[in-house]
Amino acid sequence: MMDTRQSIHSDHARTLDTEGLRREFLVPELFRSDELTMTYSHIDRIVLGGINPVRGPVALADALGKAYGVDFFLQRREMGLINIGGPGWAKVDGTTTELGSEDALYIGQGARVLSFGSQDPANPAKFYYNSAPAHRPYPTRKVTLEQAVKATLGDARTSNRRTINKYFIPEVLPTCQLSMGMTKLEEGSLWNTMPCHTHERRMEVYCYFRLPADACVFHMMGQPQETRHIIVRNEQAVISPSWSIHSGVGTQAYTFIWGMVGENQTFDDMDQVATADLR
Repeated sequence: MMDTRQSIHSDHARTLDTEGLRREFLVPELFRSDELTMTYSHIDRIVLGGINPVRGPVALADALGKAYGVDFFLQRREMGLINIGGPGWAKVDGTTTELGSEDALYIGQGARVLSFGSQDPANPAKFYYNSAPAHRPYPTRKVTLEQAVKATLGDARTSNRRTINKYFIPEVLPTCQLSMGMTKLEEGSLWNTMPCHTHERRMEVYCYFRLPADACVFHMMGQPQETRHIIVRNEQAVISPSWSIHSGVGTQAYTFIWGMVGENQTFDDMDQVATADLR
């Protein structure tokens, strides 16, 4: 079943209480055994979800495309996924690609028959995916962690030492608009994306994982002078509109996947916000 989220104006968001913020921006359950979950946001028409094949393959059925006014899901879309579970595979129009932990796969516009599986039911794959509208097909391609462009930022003194692994950016492979990557915090670091920023040209989704049951991330959102927070736990995602900051501090180190869609793919096109200006 697809979960649809409407666009939320910044003036509306500032009036929401805790439950209202969670209802509009939090995706609380990404992975269900032997299912594909799907959340469709009207913000730049991004689709996100998880695929967790355990007892057998999970297919992306043609029927899902009917909700988008097309014959099949990727007829006018592209898709990217990163495996955060055990070894698995993806089969795209008859071609099977093995995907180990932290391997990524870009699937171009026009791919029609998709299925996903795990190598070991006792250690199943968990494919977290983002999908965006696309205007032309690009080749389906696997990207490993080693092939991702890396940038290490921050400092242990400010608890934000982290490595950004950029899987789907123009320097690695062509996409229509989808950018994705994975950021790993070093042990003892708790903050991501601080000092924070917005980017009016792109929206973003964060998927937090590698958090034990007793840990959480305080995800910061809202306009810089009207900040709010959402408590996020393991394997949950947060939708971030272009007007919102997107930063977080955890009770311990964690990893998160970021996905962006919008006007451009310039990673450094950000509107920086000084910490002194936050409210």
